[in-house]
Amino acid sequence: MGIGARHLVRLLTRHVGVGPSQFVRTMRVQRAKHLLVTTDFSMTEVALRAGFGSLRRFNTVFAQVYHRPPSDIRKRRDAK
Repeated sequence: MGIGARHLVRLLTRHVGVGPSQFVRTMRVQRAKHLLVTTDFSMTEVALRAGFGSLRRFNTVFAQVYHRPPSDIRKRRDAK
């Protein structure tokens, strides 16, 4: 990219409002939610395709962000 890592962190924080790890975490959770709503992948497959290293970590992070487990999102989709 032609810039140093430290400068990239500063730019991301200034323009997006969060650091790289928070940005990546948010992108992963949003991708996972999209997969839960639009596919029939298993929870493990959703977690891996969204970039999480384990189902356990996926469940923890998803619940922290959305204040509900990923299975609730899938259940709501199926109820419609």
